[in-house]
Amino acid sequence: MGTSLPPAVRLLPVATRAATVGSNKAFSVLHRPPPKYKAHVPLTNIEQGTLAVGSAILSLFNPRRGDLIATLGETTSTPYFIYRLRDAMLSSPTGRRILRDRPRVTSHTMSLARLRTFPPDSVGRAYASWLDRESVSPDTRDNVRYIDNEECAYVMQRYRECHDFYHALTGLPVVVEGEVALKAFEFANTLLPMTGLSLFAVVRLKKQERSRFWNTYLPWAIGNGLRSPEIINVYWEEELETSVEELRMRLGIEKPPDLRNIRKTEKEARKAAKEKRERLGSIAAI
Repeated sequence: MGTSLPPAVRLLPVATRAATVGSNKAFSVLHRPPPKYKAHVPLTNIEQGTLAVGSAILSLFNPRRGDLIATLGETTSTPYFIYRLRDAMLSSPTGRRILRDRPRVTSHTMSLARLRTFPPDSVGRAYASWLDRESVSPDTRDNVRYIDNEECAYVMQRYRECHDFYHALTGLPVVVEGEVALKAFEFANTLLPMTGLSLFAVVRLKKQERSRFWNTYLPWAIGNGLRSPEIINVYWEEELETSVEELRMRLGIEKPPDLRNIRKTEKEARKAAKEKRERLGSIAAI
């Protein structure tokens, strides 16, 4: 990409330079260029902006819509952030191997039956157990469509497919409170705008949940996300037999307070308080 570029562009950092060169979208919806990879949909700048704003607003009201979250992630990651993440992979020996091998995380590449036989403290067993507990599948991740650069599209696909490993590593459950906490960690670690924008979902939390997020999980997310090396460079397929605790220590990630148990305890306390009120009401009515 060297001598043919304008001098001003050649002085830019690699990620910014690539983004600047790749951001020229001089076409119309009637003369759309051919796709650069399977599922690719080239967008005009207006289309990209419209999808970004629309998916951001709609996902705030329905954060369980994975397609909206995926669209938001893709349309806000260019022209800079996904290139920065790609360059972080290129700067790591393991990241470069991942980019070369292009592994995919699906039910075809990850035998859950086999992972369930791994030691209880292993990454593979934790991943399979988390999927079973949350009733989710590795096949629920949408294919990347709106990122023009094919290599960067894979980086986004990799991030997306490894998201459940982040849940398994941290123990955060698939509820709005857990997802917001994990997105805060991902934002500090990856700088992808979608992960930061997802924090607006904190307004949907109950008062006690919001207080817990601001006082406990946000400080944990920012501290651990900044301290840990880019988690995109973890070759999860090679860590399946590794102890979860060992991997956390290697990455410098502290396990957050068990949100699932906290919520369970609170639910039981509310139920007990309700039953007590009902008993007192029955006695008073006699």
